[in-house]
Amino acid sequence: MSRAVNVLALVRDGQKYIFLYDDNSVQQVLSQLAEFAGDPELDFTWYDAATLSQRVRDLQREEVDMETEDFPTFF
Repeated sequence: MSRAVNVLALVRDGQKYIFLYDDNSVQQVLSQLAEFAGDPELDFTWYDAATLSQRVRDLQREEVDMETEDFPTFF
């Protein structure tokens, strides 16, 4: 398990949405993306939520791949 902080950002038309989360908070950030998309006060669309959600899942997969990657041993 990584202790790193993940950064997810969307910058568009002068608006900035920045999400900071760790590996234990993936479900919370996905829920927050959906909440933002459903908020009519925000210019954050369901497309934005879907795109960023996919990026979260891609980052999770990359991390798992890095953890399970076999490194050559020289001993």
